[in-house]
Amino acid sequence: MEALFEPLTFQFFQRALLASLLAGTVCAVVGSYVVLKGLAFIGDAVAHAAFPGVVVAYIVGAPYALGGGIAAFATALAIGWITRRSTLRVDTAIGVVFAGAFALGIFLYSSINGFVGDLFGFLVGNVLAIGTDDLIGLLVLSAVVLGTVAVLWKELLYSTFDPLGAAASGLPVSGLEYLFLGLVAITIVISLQAVGIILVVAMLVTPAATAQLLTVRFSRMILLATIIGALTSIAGLYLSYWFDVASGATIVLVQTVVFLAALAWTRVASIRRRQSASSAVSTPAG
Repeated sequence: MEALFEPLTFQFFQRALLASLLAGTVCAVVGSYVVLKGLAFIGDAVAHAAFPGVVVAYIVGAPYALGGGIAAFATALAIGWITRRSTLRVDTAIGVVFAGAFALGIFLYSSINGFVGDLFGFLVGNVLAIGTDDLIGLLVLSAVVLGTVAVLWKELLYSTFDPLGAAASGLPVSGLEYLFLGLVAITIVISLQAVGIILVVAMLVTPAATAQLLTVRFSRMILLATIIGALTSIAGLYLSYWFDVASGATIVLVQTVVFLAALAWTRVASIRRRQSASSAVSTPAG
């Protein structure tokens, strides 16, 4: 028990724990819609596109979260606009915008002289270094995302499953699509310091994908994904503290192990069901 409570005596760990819990929860909720839409690539694209905003914020002395948030939000809206205004597939639009935005970030990064460790931290994540002001910002953004989903989750779900039917019923499908992309962008900003730009797509997708393996109802999927996202974030943070390794990578590895366990379990369960059905058919009645 001492190993569990000893890290909680440090304020930096308390802040990191709350930040990880927020990131895991919000990523799971929004990620459930991302997985349902089949847009896992968009999380990676928006996360990488946030990098030039972070670099610009570093250069001008502005908050990193503000710069990254503006870049991520602009990229998400640009992807939606290009998809709707051209004949390109959404994955093509994502690839073009993602590559161009991240290239801009690398270009700006290379123009900075000297060591820029703070920016490197945004690439790989460092939740243990999060400050009180950052944590307050994460709380506000998390409340915005979760509150929006709580109010509009049925509309978002309807427009995801059947956009044509949703439009016919009077729902503003285009507006809901842009809103969803904005929620993805905010979720990316919430997760950047926890796991970094490189790994944030895993945190956005893996808990939701794990939940999708275990249930077919969306309401259960989003609840299960939230539980998985929160618990694996806490477990990963503790493991990173105990073994003195990178927190973001450890959180994602824990989520990956849980996903593989769920995949193995569903595979075994499927084999057993087939065997039971085969035995029932081959066994003569009476």
